[in-house]
Amino acid sequence: MKTIVSPAEDCIRAAAERLLALLDRKRNAVLALDASDDVLRVLRRAAALAAERGLSLREARVFAVCEFEGTGAQDPRSAARRLTEAFFAGTDADGEKLSVPDADDPSAFDAQLEDAGGIDLALLSLGVNARVGFNEPATPYDSNTHVQRLTDRTKRELAPLFGGEEKVPPRGVTMGFRQLCFARDILVIALGEEKSAAVFHMLYGRDDSVWPAAFLQLPANVTVLADGAAAAKLGEKSFDAVKFNGD
Repeated sequence: MKTIVSPAEDCIRAAAERLLALLDRKRNAVLALDASDDVLRVLRRAAALAAERGLSLREARVFAVCEFEGTGAQDPRSAARRLTEAFFAGTDADGEKLSVPDADDPSAFDAQLEDAGGIDLALLSLGVNARVGFNEPATPYDSNTHVQRLTDRTKRELAPLFGGEEKVPPRGVTMGFRQLCFARDILVIALGEEKSAAVFHMLYGRDDSVWPAAFLQLPANVTVLADGAAAAKLGEKSFDAVKFNGD
């Protein structure tokens, strides 16, 4: 796992350039995209740079990493809508090539991924409890796309998006680690002090699912882009200094 610590804007620019370099080299690349705020900042930057350079993204295939159960594609809080507004609306990327996991049939999403040839680049972020997508603590490494009950901690984190913790859907559907860890390239962006414990345990924690992102230690092709605030705990020598406080 390669870790790069830079100012937030430099992390965003570097991630956007990494994404565009892939799409310039392989126009029909398969992308797995998180719809978190950090990743959306990258996608907006990538869309602007693609427009400046006249780079066509029409052939790109996009798979949303996760989605809330019960939110329609037009719901402004849904991954489908957020990815569309950040990426598809700002480029010539084909919205028909966006696939979102369906809680009613998660296995169909895995079949679509397999038919597409697997993931060329997974662009991910971290929850404060080191969830990846909606892979919460205790998710096994061999998980496929599945419906996941959200922890209270995740609901608190997502409360601003929904206007209150009680309004956050109780469940979501997410790619599992079996899909994400077999991506040919994995890029994780982590910005802000609230992600510092998650970053620390992603890099140094045991891969036992207490901190789910620690499973990303297993693939060889992972790059982490973190700003100084998110990387603040990396100098600590003891795991006891950063305690897990999950639900």
